[in-house]
Amino acid sequence: MMRSMYSAVSGLKTHQTKMDVIGNNIANVNTVAFKSSSVVFQDVLYQLSSNASGANATTGVGGVNAKQIGLGVTTGATNLSITTSGAAETTGNPFDIRLSDQSTTNFFIVNNGSENLFTRSGSFYVDGAGNLCMTSTGYTVMGWQADPDTGEIRKDTVTALRVMQSSNLTSAAEATTRANVSGVLDKNDSDVMSDTGLIKTLTFYDNLGYSYTARFAIKATGTDGSYTVELQSILNSDGTTFYDPETSNIPLDDVFGIETQDATLGTYDEVQSGFYYDTASGNYYVGSDNTGTQITWDPGQGMFTDVGGGTYTLKQVFGISDAMVEKIADGEATPNLTNGVLTITGDVVDYSLQFSTSDGTFIGIGGRGSANMTSTVSLNMSSLGNNPTQFEDIVIDFSTLIDSNNGGKSTAVMETGDVSDGTTGKGKKLGALIGLSIDNNGVITGTYDNGNTETLGQIAVAQFANASGLEKVGDNCYKTTLNSGEFDGIGVEISADGSSMSSGELEMSNVDLSTEFTQMIITQRGFQANSRVITTSDTLLEELVNLKR
Repeated sequence: MMRSMYSAVSGLKTHQTKMDVIGNNIANVNTVAFKSSSVVFQDVLYQLSSNASGANATTGVGGVNAKQIGLGVTTGATNLSITTSGAAETTGNPFDIRLSDQSTTNFFIVNNGSENLFTRSGSFYVDGAGNLCMTSTGYTVMGWQADPDTGEIRKDTVTALRVMQSSNLTSAAEATTRANVSGVLDKNDSDVMSDTGLIKTLTFYDNLGYSYTARFAIKATGTDGSYTVELQSILNSDGTTFYDPETSNIPLDDVFGIETQDATLGTYDEVQSGFYYDTASGNYYVGSDNTGTQITWDPGQGMFTDVGGGTYTLKQVFGISDAMVEKIADGEATPNLTNGVLTITGDVVDYSLQFSTSDGTFIGIGGRGSANMTSTVSLNMSSLGNNPTQFEDIVIDFSTLIDSNNGGKSTAVMETGDVSDGTTGKGKKLGALIGLSIDNNGVITGTYDNGNTETLGQIAVAQFANASGLEKVGDNCYKTTLNSGEFDGIGVEISADGSSMSSGELEMSNVDLSTEFTQMIITQRGFQANSRVITTSDTLLEELVNLKR
C-alpha cells in the first residue's frame, strides 16, 4: 500500500525538477545565445516479488515471468540543447558577433582572470585598456596575435586580444616613390602658351610622413606635339620653400631634368597672316603676296626690317610665344632663319614632352635633342635634405598624357601612385587608428586615416567532441568536464569546417516557447496525476484503519 505513495512522491519531485528547468528556459527566452535544457525521466529500482521460471518440458508447464513492482521515477538526465543555434538578431554593432556553425558547434574562448571559459554570447566591446571583452562580464576574449614584423597571424597559444595598444594606434608613414601625369594638354590653352606655363603641383611624402609640394610648369614650344615640363620649386607643408633652383647650391639638373646645350626650342616654317614668304626668291614681304613691302631678316637686331627702317618682330611674323620672346631677349635662346625655316635654339634644363602629331598619343620624354626618350622622369629627392635616407626618388610617368584639342582647356593632372593602380608607391603620412573591423574568419583589422589597413589579431574558437557535456557556470559561460573533452589551449580557426562569424549580429536564445508551454501543460498534468495517487492511497489507508472499528 505504501509503495504507491512513495512512487507518487518521487513523481512529484521529478515533475517539479522538470518544471524548474522549464521555468529557467522561459526566464531566459531573451538571453543572448542561451541554450535550452530538457529533463529525461527514468524509472527506479524494481522490487522483485518472484523470479522468472523457464518452461519445463517434462511436466509440460510453461515459463512464468518475474513479478516486479516499480518504486517510482527519478531524473535520468538534463539534456542541454547546445548544438541548436538560435535565430540571428541584427544589432549593427561591429563588435557583436554571431557564430554560424557548419558541422561543429563553436565557442568563443574567454578568460575570467584565472581560467579559460567558453561562450556562445558574442556581445563584445573594447575596454579602457584596449582589450576585447564580454560586455556583460568583462571577461577578455582570447585569440591569436599578429606578428609585428610580418603582420601574419601566429596560431599558437591563445592570449587576450588587446586590439588597441600603443603599438597599433598608429601606422607607419611611407615615402612616395611613384607618380603619374594624366589628362589632356591643349596647345591652344592660354596657360600653356603663357610665360609662366600651365602650373601643376604634386604633393608627396618623405619616409617620416612629412608632406611636400613640387611645382611644375608645362609650356608649349611652338612646335606641334612638343612641350616642356620644368620644376620650378619644392615647398614644405607650411608653404615655405624647401628647394628653389635659383637660390640653391644644388643644380636643377641634379634634382629634375637634364641640361641640353643648343637644344631646338622651336621650329617655325609658316608666317602669320599679313606676311608672305616667296619660296622662289626666298624673300619675305608685308602683305599677301610678293607685291608688298619686302622685309629682310637682321640677325644682329633679331628682327625683320624694311628699306624705310620699319621693324617687324619674330612674334609678328612667325607668332612665337611671349615666353620664347623673353628667352631671346635674355640671351637664353638664339633664332636662326634659313630657307624660310625659323629655328630657335638654346641651353635648357628641362624635359621635353613629345606627342604624335597624328593621334596625340604620348611618344616619350627626354632632354631636347636626345634620341633616347622614355615614358618616365625621376624627381631625385635623395639629393636634397640633410639626411639622404629621409627621401626616396620619385619616378613620374607621363605615358597616359595626351595632346588633343579640348576647347582651349588642358585637364592634365599630377597624382602620386603608379599609373597602373594609383596606389603603388603613393606614399602616406603617419596614420592614426580610426576604426576596427572583424571579418568572417574572426580576423581583426585596424583602419588608419592614411589609408592603411593592418591585421591586429584573430578571434580563435574552441570545439569539443561532446559539446553537450560542457557544464554551465552562469554568465552565459561554460567550462569543460570529463565528458566534454579538454581544450588544448590553442583553439581552431572557425573557417576550418566551413563555419563563419557574422559581425553586427548576435545569436538569440534557442528557447521555443510553444514547446515549453506544451511541456508545461504535460508537466502540470503529470504532477496533478501523481498527487491524485497520494490522495487515493491515503483513502485506501483510511479504509484499512477503519476495519478495526
